[in-house]
Amino acid sequence: MNQIGDGLLSLFYGVIPPVVTLFTDDGKFDRQGQGRLIDRLVDSGVHGLFFLGSAGETAHMSAEMRLEIAEFCLDKVAGRLPTLIGISWPSTRETIRFGLHAKAHGADGVVAINPYYAALSEANIYRYFRDTAEAVELPLMIYNFPGVTKQDLSPDLLKRLAVDCPGIAGLKDTVDTLSHIRRSIHVIKEARPDFLVFAGYDEYLYGTMIMGGDGVVPASANFAPELTVGIYEAYRKGDHATAVTLQQRLVHIPNLYAIENPFYAVVKEAMRMTGQDISGAVLRPAAPIDPSNKPVVEAALRRAGLL
Repeated sequence: MNQIGDGLLSLFYGVIPPVVTLFTDDGKFDRQGQGRLIDRLVDSGVHGLFFLGSAGETAHMSAEMRLEIAEFCLDKVAGRLPTLIGISWPSTRETIRFGLHAKAHGADGVVAINPYYAALSEANIYRYFRDTAEAVELPLMIYNFPGVTKQDLSPDLLKRLAVDCPGIAGLKDTVDTLSHIRRSIHVIKEARPDFLVFAGYDEYLYGTMIMGGDGVVPASANFAPELTVGIYEAYRKGDHATAVTLQQRLVHIPNLYAIENPFYAVVKEAMRMTGQDISGAVLRPAAPIDPSNKPVVEAALRRAGLL
């Protein structure tokens, strides 16, 4: 059984952005742009970095590109912040391969979503996460996102995994309701207090913290880290007035994610509008932002006080 020390688990807390991946117009990985983005995020006050997640367009990459990007990002971060690498794949064997690669190149932890396409029984989902955690021997964050997998991970299943698998460090709960986060916190932390629960939606950070959670994995931190970092730090200091003020600004941001499907180009446009010199290129089958949506992005950013 994989035993992960308390020191490693305590690395992960607060605001951990799912870092976007930057590309050139011909679909190649933009190393220079990515390097600048990493330096900016390291200096922004966030508490960790998560590469090769949903916002990173991982689902549209080849296996070779994923390995290239993982190596580059881990080398560029160079231990300046705790770093998570997404390793999800419908095959357990391939997920473990990505996990071992991340470990070999210095990742502090890994993130895996339950396999998609073929619906799995709870027993098979349990085995997927258990086998991955035991093989990779790094803290594993479970990524619950039923909007893309079509299978919700119940708090009771997550509790079994948390109790049986010490290498499973926590949960990113991307479910559009605070009640699921609340049940996960209460059910799992009662059995295993060190288990980490992160909100997957930016706007649920404050509520997650109030209920005893540990932080958030917000796409908005790619262009507005001051909002979620500010909420987290204000809450930790007991400054609820500041946290509420920032929360009232943050609520305008999630509307951006519904403008286009997928939302990759919208996030990159928000980054450009807030002053970052990046390409808006995305991997097909996603497309660059529709020009008619740019004023909508600008209006949301103005309402959030970012322009």
